[in-house]
Amino acid sequence: MTINLSAEQERLIAEALQAGGYESANDVIARALEVLRAEDGLLHEQRDEIESKIDRALAQFENGQSFTADNARADMEQRKADWLRDHSG
Repeated sequence: MTINLSAEQERLIAEALQAGGYESANDVIARALEVLRAEDGLLHEQRDEIESKIDRALAQFENGQSFTADNARADMEQRKADWLRDHSG
């Protein structure tokens, strides 16, 4: 099989090799495929949950219950602070 890589893809492989975590371009590509397979599996396993959350969000938006960008950022910052507080040693 012959694969043609873009200049950007070649650059990313070269960066991974320079970082020292891989011995060859084949190792980089093999790892990328492993990650892709894992992500695809996770998305497949959680598909119903993801679709349910999307449907709920769309319904909230249609009912005028959506966050502004500033509200969303503030909510995320609060969740992060709560998580850090709950998980600090």
